[in-house]
Amino acid sequence: METSLNTGIDDVLLNFSPTSLQILNAVLAIVMFSIAIDLKLQDFTRLLRKPKSLITGLFSQFFVLPALTFLLILVAQPHPSIALGLILVAACPGGNISNFITHRAGGNAALSVSMTAFSTVGALFLTPLNIAIWGSLYQPTREILRKTAIDPTAVAITVGIMLVLPLCLGVFLNAKKPNLTARIRQPLQYLSMGIFVAFVVLALAANWGVFLQFAGAVALLVLIHNALALAGGFSIATVAGLSRFDRRAVMIETGIQNSGLGLILIFGFFSGLGGMAVVAAFWGIWHTISGIALAAMLARQPVKT
Repeated sequence: METSLNTGIDDVLLNFSPTSLQILNAVLAIVMFSIAIDLKLQDFTRLLRKPKSLITGLFSQFFVLPALTFLLILVAQPHPSIALGLILVAACPGGNISNFITHRAGGNAALSVSMTAFSTVGALFLTPLNIAIWGSLYQPTREILRKTAIDPTAVAITVGIMLVLPLCLGVFLNAKKPNLTARIRQPLQYLSMGIFVAFVVLALAANWGVFLQFAGAVALLVLIHNALALAGGFSIATVAGLSRFDRRAVMIETGIQNSGLGLILIFGFFSGLGGMAVVAAFWGIWHTISGIALAAMLARQPVKT
């Protein structure tokens, strides 16, 4: 940690070595690959024939959620680094566990998988674009972006290497070696998620004092932000006239964000800025809890497929 605990959250830089960042990059790529080997080309083409649900979901994820995030920031007026952390999380694609949670919730798992795939590819362009647009609209976060001089192309390259490349490799392997992917799919998914969780816990342990000191400053905001994401996804899917089966997928995909990618971007481009990192870390913990709890509740109310 480069500053004392008495320093404001906007000035704290979390301790995260270049080696640790490279390990996190590799871990996230493995997690994405473990999801991708569960995908087939049909998952992309099936919904292209009836794209309404997919388009609604992507619109919810890449426009509705960032817009709701911006409104939350205008109302709450949080510290600049916290505000930018919320914007960055909202700009990320769907999280790694969204497909599992959608399945447990009795929603359209095929739609969830396709949304994850398309949002991952779309993140190549839309994640840096959303960070730049929404971050520049709020003066305090605009100052951070100006000082950071973030390069959208560099962000796109990072997203491509961490998410899109493993996605393509996983789909290719599943198409060429389906028997192999069937054998390794479940063990690899459990292993990769276990490694990812362990790594995040170790990273937090190295900065535990900072996390405890500032978690209270972001906890309520993250809870409200996640609730807005879930409510926004459900509302836009309802307005679009989607079935209850599809609404559950869109709601969960919008409410489960890839906070692991968010941490990589924060440590890679913002030097581990305290407010941003604490927001992304707390998001990673909370959206798992809220998602599993929501799935348990929805599973008691089955819907027609």
